[in-house]
Amino acid sequence: MTKKRHHRRRNVNATQKATHNKDAASSEEDTDRLTKLPNDLLLNILERVDTLDAIRACILSRQMMKLRTMLSQFFLSCSSIPGHHFNVSEFVRTNGVVAHVTDNILSTRSPEITISRLKIRFLLVQPDCYTIGKSVAHAMATQKVGAAEFQIVTDKTHLMCSPADLLDHAKQLNDFFGACRDAFAGLRRLWLCNMRFGGELDIPNILSTCKLLESLRLTHCDSGMNSVLQLEHAQLTELEVDYGKFEIVELTCLPKLQRVSYKSWFYSEKDPLYFGFVPQLSKLRLAKTGSRSTRTLELSQLLGNVPSISDLHLDFESEKIWVLPESPELLRPVLSKLQHVILDKLPEECDLAWTMFILEAAPSLKELCITVWDHWCHMVMRDKEFRERNGYCEKADVEWKPHAPAFKHKNLVKLTIYGFQPDDIFVRFIRCVMEHAVHMAEICLHDRKVCLRCGDLDPKMKCPSRYPRNADERMQIIEELGMSLPGFVRFMS
Repeated sequence: MTKKRHHRRRNVNATQKATHNKDAASSEEDTDRLTKLPNDLLLNILERVDTLDAIRACILSRQMMKLRTMLSQFFLSCSSIPGHHFNVSEFVRTNGVVAHVTDNILSTRSPEITISRLKIRFLLVQPDCYTIGKSVAHAMATQKVGAAEFQIVTDKTHLMCSPADLLDHAKQLNDFFGACRDAFAGLRRLWLCNMRFGGELDIPNILSTCKLLESLRLTHCDSGMNSVLQLEHAQLTELEVDYGKFEIVELTCLPKLQRVSYKSWFYSEKDPLYFGFVPQLSKLRLAKTGSRSTRTLELSQLLGNVPSISDLHLDFESEKIWVLPESPELLRPVLSKLQHVILDKLPEECDLAWTMFILEAAPSLKELCITVWDHWCHMVMRDKEFRERNGYCEKADVEWKPHAPAFKHKNLVKLTIYGFQPDDIFVRFIRCVMEHAVHMAEICLHDRKVCLRCGDLDPKMKCPSRYPRNADERMQIIEELGMSLPGFVRFMS
């Protein structure tokens, strides 16, 4: 019996060893197959992944090791997304690796190969950030560097930051900025998080040094409660502001600015943005979770100086509608060039007719996309007591009456709806759009959007989707719409 058991064990070990050898051989075959590719194709593959992963791949063979010095695009990151939860010790360790690799790569690569893109996400701690800053500055002075980008994050998420922490982060940036001014002077893109500026260094002073800057993003950054941010820059084309406690952001003189995004501005009696000289501004995105105290925006006033907007994205985050449906006489001068509109996260069970004010006032509109969605994981966190205490509104229809009931829109060709349900609200709205948009070519109807976190909620708290899934249900919707061409409507499940 013992001999048989020993024999079986020996057979198992032999099988496992054979399997291991087979896997190793297969891995070697894959490596050989990879290394036999042309260098230009290998470089193209390596430059599409994180640079740390690319370097690990280069270690596979001697042939690929030389490719490490031939890379023209670099993306080095100490974390996934700024501001998200992370393991601090792992974050700091990876940040050290990013600093070391940045210094090593930039000092050993061939200076004859232009760096077309250099993107580094790193933690604002000494000595790592100084190593990165000085390495990038030296590369800018001795090599050809195209688009360079810093994403500077902090060791605390915003929820963990006290006002003193925000001030300390800004002071650390001030020290880093002073020590590596040449690196900042060559940046094309900059993203700052969790800072409260004051004293000698503030955002306008940063911009005065970053003369090449084309994109600026500020997340949870400001100069104190109800502070005013005034921006002037000759090259800036893109601005994103997320949160922060600014009373107003004044875009005083930005001659090349094309895109602006402002999310969750602070409560104020003024409009969140002032548009001065921004002759090329064409894309605007505004997002806010509105409460009873949220000021209703009048687009005719907000956009009075920017009649060049072609793309407008308004995200209501499943709460109060904070835009006033104005008359076409007031809006047409500022929306005459509008071509693409996205109305995001409109609350469910509320009438959609008010959105027609955009069609009345925007004769050049080509595409309208509407998302109707109660984002449950956010709304559950705001239970009834929380909502009452913090001034969140109960659902209510937006009051609106058509100013020109018989008007015809000649340019709208596509309507997209996410969150479509087979009820009167949607059917009535689609009929209304079709009645006025005489050249409509396509209507795309999607089911509700899905959030992974929402899937963990008690099913009884959610109303199941009734999106039409079979041919009979879809044909019934088409008949209710009174359409003779079924192909006109596309169900996108």
